[in-house]
Amino acid sequence: MRTGYLGKEHRGCLSGPPGELDTQFLARCRICAPCWIHLLSFTSRGSGSEGWAQPRGGSTSACRHGASCAYLAAALDSALSWACSERTGSRCRVLQCAGEENWVDSRTIYVGHKEPPLGAEAYIPQRYPDNRIVSSKYTFWNFIPKNLFEQFRRIANFYFLIIFLVQLIIDTPTSPVTSGLPLFFVITVTAIKQGYEDWLRHKADNAMNQCPVHFIQHGKLVRKQSRKLRVGDIVMVKEDETFPCDLIFLSSNRGDGTCHVTTASLDGESSHKTHYAVQDTKGFHTEEDIDALHATIECEQPQPDLYKFVGRINVYNDLSDPVVRPLGSENLLLRGATLKNTERIFGVAIYTGMETKMALNYQSKSQKRSAVEKSMNVFLIVYLCILISKALVNTILKYVWQSEPFRDEPWYNQKTEAERQRNLFLRAFTDFLAFMVLFNYIIPVSMYVTVEMQKFLGSYFITWDEDMFDEDTGEGPLVNTSDLNEELGQVEYIFTDKTGTLTENNMAFKECCVEGHVYVPHAICNGQVLPDSTGIDMIDSSPGVSSREREELFFRALCLCHTVQVKDEDHVDGPRKSPDSGKSCVYISSSPDEVALVEGVQRLGFTYLRLKDSYMEILNRDGDIERFELLEVLSFDSVRRRMSVIVRSTTGEIYLFCKGADSSIFPRVIEGKVDQIRSRVERNAVEGLRTLCVAYKRLVPEEYEGVCGLLQAAKVALQDREKKLAEAYEQIEKDLILLGATAVEDRLQEKAADTIEALQKAGIKVWVLTGDKMETAAATCYACRLFRRGTQLLELTTKRIEEQSLHDVLFELSKTVLRCSGSLTRDHFSGLSTDMHDYGLIIDGAALSLIMKPREDGSSANYRELFLDICRNCSAVLCCRMAPLQKAQIVKLIKFSKEHPITLAIGDGANDVSMILEAHVGIGVIGKEGRQAARNSDYAIPKFKHLKKMLLVHGHFYYIRISELVQYFFYKNVCFIFPQFLYQFFCGFSQQTLYDTAYLTLYNISFTSLPILLYSLMEQHVGVDMLKRDPSLYRDIAKNALLRWRVFIYWTFLGLFDALVFFFGAYFMFENTTVTSNGQMFGNWTFGTLVFTVMVFTVTLKLALDTHYWTWINHFVIWGSLLFYVIFSLLWGGIIWPFLSYQRMYYVFLHMLSCGPAWLGIILLITVSLLPDVLKKVLCRQLWPTATERTQQNMQRPDGSPELAPPASLQSPGALCPRPAAALHSATSRKVPRVLWRSEEYTVLLPARASPVTVAVPESWRDTPT
Repeated sequence: MRTGYLGKEHRGCLSGPPGELDTQFLARCRICAPCWIHLLSFTSRGSGSEGWAQPRGGSTSACRHGASCAYLAAALDSALSWACSERTGSRCRVLQCAGEENWVDSRTIYVGHKEPPLGAEAYIPQRYPDNRIVSSKYTFWNFIPKNLFEQFRRIANFYFLIIFLVQLIIDTPTSPVTSGLPLFFVITVTAIKQGYEDWLRHKADNAMNQCPVHFIQHGKLVRKQSRKLRVGDIVMVKEDETFPCDLIFLSSNRGDGTCHVTTASLDGESSHKTHYAVQDTKGFHTEEDIDALHATIECEQPQPDLYKFVGRINVYNDLSDPVVRPLGSENLLLRGATLKNTERIFGVAIYTGMETKMALNYQSKSQKRSAVEKSMNVFLIVYLCILISKALVNTILKYVWQSEPFRDEPWYNQKTEAERQRNLFLRAFTDFLAFMVLFNYIIPVSMYVTVEMQKFLGSYFITWDEDMFDEDTGEGPLVNTSDLNEELGQVEYIFTDKTGTLTENNMAFKECCVEGHVYVPHAICNGQVLPDSTGIDMIDSSPGVSSREREELFFRALCLCHTVQVKDEDHVDGPRKSPDSGKSCVYISSSPDEVALVEGVQRLGFTYLRLKDSYMEILNRDGDIERFELLEVLSFDSVRRRMSVIVRSTTGEIYLFCKGADSSIFPRVIEGKVDQIRSRVERNAVEGLRTLCVAYKRLVPEEYEGVCGLLQAAKVALQDREKKLAEAYEQIEKDLILLGATAVEDRLQEKAADTIEALQKAGIKVWVLTGDKMETAAATCYACRLFRRGTQLLELTTKRIEEQSLHDVLFELSKTVLRCSGSLTRDHFSGLSTDMHDYGLIIDGAALSLIMKPREDGSSANYRELFLDICRNCSAVLCCRMAPLQKAQIVKLIKFSKEHPITLAIGDGANDVSMILEAHVGIGVIGKEGRQAARNSDYAIPKFKHLKKMLLVHGHFYYIRISELVQYFFYKNVCFIFPQFLYQFFCGFSQQTLYDTAYLTLYNISFTSLPILLYSLMEQHVGVDMLKRDPSLYRDIAKNALLRWRVFIYWTFLGLFDALVFFFGAYFMFENTTVTSNGQMFGNWTFGTLVFTVMVFTVTLKLALDTHYWTWINHFVIWGSLLFYVIFSLLWGGIIWPFLSYQRMYYVFLHMLSCGPAWLGIILLITVSLLPDVLKKVLCRQLWPTATERTQQNMQRPDGSPELAPPASLQSPGALCPRPAAALHSATSRKVPRVLWRSEEYTVLLPARASPVTVAVPESWRDTPT
């Protein structure tokens, strides 16, 4: 039940209908007069009173103005939902006092579990969970039933369970052990793996829940375990300790009531964030002061958003009315964050245990399934149909065969009378189930556990790869899920962020433009470096007096409009040093742009010193310290794309300084040299620099009072606070005066261009999705070789749509891209060949919204399909001015297009999480924008350049290995069970087994399991260096090439052929022939053992023939498996085992090996079985070789031995030949202005003007000097 208070804003309610009201009683009950009148009216006249407000759905337990006392609320629960209304003629309206909204999901916390002062409000205790964190999935009691339930939800496990139960219930030809033991093995291995993982989670939970915590009790500091914390407890946290739960920050040892926090364990950001104590409690520094606090907190129910919090605190002093203060995310200290550079703080627990924001973010991501897994399930269904068909055919043929006289009842096996009277359909169904049991081994239950082991163990090859370890950051690749390893080899589209992913996100201040004058710190003039340059005029003469004032105002704005912290170098973890060696301060901020701007303006003569007691101090170029009182901060957000501060100078003047993107600032400017600054901004954007504009306005005291009231009303709102703050900011940040603009360089990451070029050669389309402006993003795309000199740019932007309709623009672009490629749609490898025209598309967020927006007829499919057709025929696409959700929209649009391509999204910031979760494969870059992307991704890499090896090498190997594993499993099971099917034609369909029970049980578990598992972990059909040098090899495995129906049918028919050779070869070679020295003939068990022996050797040697990469481990496992089979057979048939009631295999294997013809037959049958596959491979290699096979032939050394390379995970950094720098093309006869993009590693020539036929080139790209 929510409680409120009777403040000044409620006094007006008491002036309602006078009547016989006892206002003191109303004040004690905390209910306003109109509510009381309405309650009396409801209880006396019912709900039909004319003019009273109708209920707003459902009864509530509290008055919206405040809370009545407990007994009144309980007695009049239904009436309270009608409260807070006032009769106004024939209409009704809801009375709402300031800050009182219709919000339901709220809670009230009593600080220190203290009741409010008498007459303040009712004390209503509430129950909340304790502070235990539970990340484990099982308990000791529910592990077995819950784990079994989850495992048998898998269709293969459930199928084998049914088969096992059938074997127990009816008389089947095979022992239940043959199905039960493999199933038990699979279930046990999976349960042990999951149980061990859950035990580790239990262990981590216990360590976290039992750590000691200090809290205040009766004015003293008490220590107890973290799990015993309750909501309302006042906690003390010391420096370098983590917060045990979500706390409202009450006070710290600092006089200004601030503390510094790192949230590396939450979002990976190692920068220090400043949090602020409640204004009325920041002076409470001792345990006694804190214990004397009387306050209640009203806040929202737990939400997973780490960066959002809405609440307010009511502090009860000696005054009759409580003091109300708004609470936001700056007052909230999250569980898992660490206290830094602050001796100690006090806070009150508001969310504990599984309700903390950290715990709510434990929610697992939606399960992604790879294309290989989907193919595997389809193949499984095909084989299930084959199994049912086999059982059905055998059942029918059995009764056809038994229809002949004396076949159903031979003289030596007469039926009983009960068997003769048994229902025919029941007998037929029983026989059908028996045949299902007999042939069920065609479904490879062990394949699933082998695939899981292959994925789990194979994922370590990525984490062990030394080439993907970044020494600068000390980070290596991370694998968050191993289920998508093979999907890395099937990627067709890559969607990448720009800032921090393609670029370093390491900002360097380049220049600023004030009133048309450009200032470059450390400028170079005539070859001389000017380290303390105060400004180099690059446009016209030196600035005048008025311009000098604007210049200093601009520099002051850069020094004041930010959230940078200044710390002493000796007391900061991971400092960022000031460029001025004479200063001992370091700048820390969550945004590298802000640090770059503060450092840049320091080199121009203005130094930001510190923020102390709400005063910001700066050192001007004359060496004087200026102090500005910080009145308000209008925080930055991605929607507004700007931030502002309101400060008061020592002379009493009040300024609003605003800094933000040009598209956000220019519409709000009414004065200033807009055209000159806009021209410079566009020029810098074309050169790939990040630009910000700076503006200001003076506020008179009356205007400032209005601003304060507007902000205060929005801040205390409990519902839609963000929306109301945004509306307030919109009203405040207008009628600005433009001062200037800044330019910051964000350089390309190392080898980003080489990586994109290699990915495009591999047939992968690369799209860049960014929130930056078009010119900046386009310049970066040229620098990273996404766009080339010959790329013809097509624009689908808001500016062009304003000139033409969206329909006309789309059809014009469609005709343009299809004119050169004809009516044929270019495949996903297009744009790489020189004989086809190369197109690049640029689209902005507003245009995308129009394309995705449903048309008036309720359909948007036409525009989407047209847009997709254009994109398919472009070699590269740039999407600029994209919101995070629009990035996910783009990925989803391509993901569900008619081709259903495999998509990969890569980014480094929180704004990339949506597209990372949407794509088939999500990769996070462990960058400077935190670890949100890395935490929500499937894989994480330190740098963008590592994506090349992850896809072209690891992805290639993973797909080759697992596709062979899947096909091989089905092949060897066809070889295994088809002879059993053929045997039924020779045993009267009596369901007699061909193989011994031990062979049936151990075939998939022991005899043939290890070689294929090792193959799927170690195979390298091409060397690592070759895969990196020739990205086009990636195309050979594109679109699930090795698991297509053609390949699947080939493997199936190969298995059928081998099974026919096994069975009929043995049958015809030894039919009616005495083969032993004593004249004995082979019996049925000897015949079955011969077939089984040929089969085990054939399928194992088949794998050996497919192996290209041999190590001692391969030799040991392959030859060791064959040796194990021989030894097992000798022991199984050579010893009388006491635990067996009968031993039909006694001396069978030795008897078979004792005759020479058996040896000859085994060798001959193995050779005949392997011959077709060998011939097929030789002919295909000679007549129709793939790129991979041609590469394998080229890899042969002069002496004929294949070149062996260590595994990808163990490959040491190879010395690859550096690519020669591409020479710039000579000038053509037609003079075209161009822009040179220069960096440490690349020199790329950018076209300043595209072809006028199809490209709408921005004005800023024209007449740009070289």
